Amino acid sequence: MNIGTAVPSEEELLTIKHHFIQNRSIFDDYSVGAFENDTIDLLDDLFKKRSTMIMVGGSGLYVDAVTKGLDDFPKVDPEIREQLKDDLKNLGIEALQKRLAVLDPLTYNQIDLQNQQRLIRALEISIGTDHPFSHFRTSKLKKRSFKNIKIGLEAEREIVYKRINQRVDQMIKNGLVEEAKKLYPFRHLNALQTVGYRELFAHFDGTLTLDQAISEIKKNTRRFAKRQGTWFRKDPEIKWFDYTSDTNEIIEFIIDC
Repeated sequence: MNIGTAVPSEEELLTIKHHFIQNRSIFDDYSVGAFENDTIDLLDDLFKKRSTMIMVGGSGLYVDAVTKGLDDFPKVDPEIREQLKDDLKNLGIEALQKRLAVLDPLTYNQIDLQNQQRLIRALEISIGTDHPFSHFRTSKLKKRSFKNIKIGLEAEREIVYKRINQRVDQMIKNGLVEEAKKLYPFRHLNALQTVGYRELFAHFDGTLTLDQAISEIKKNTRRFAKRQGTWFRKDPEIKWFDYTSDTNEIIEFIIDC
């Protein structure tokens, strides 16, 4: 999944030590909760050697998992998840989306509705507890042994969308279609229920032309970026800088914190 997940180049990986890059197989079950535990364990070790670590990412849920901690959800009957998986296979994702809209409108408007794993997770909690998934999102902070300084880069929406379109075109030139073909036999795996692969799998299935698939990748990536922006703008801890800002300006802000 090198191209579809924009893995850093070999030169970038050699320039500075990276963590959690291609550290899991697509066949591994890996949750945001596991990521939280793995990251905190790693940070406990790294902070023995350095005073500052940089975490870079786009998913607000994963950022919150590390900086704030995840909420604790009650256990539910595992058969509910299996039934939802069957419903997904037999009825399609839209049926699950409509069900979540009824059971938990708040979560429906917050999550990536194309992310099958998160959709099923929200539904199984809502069904298994008779309470909406959002009911358990208490946002109660966990104690961390480190201080967070959050930096956000922003640009006009037109610029962001233009960059997204250019990025998708470059990924296609780099061989995304060929990469997706190799992964096509495993399209049912959670790791591959992501923008960039889903649309090409639909092309391989014959439901989209290649041009339509590329157009859908761009559209769905723009939608994802919009949801990311909505999520992060709600976080008062983020200090925003224009994407053209001098790097030294950002460094000085961090030093002053």
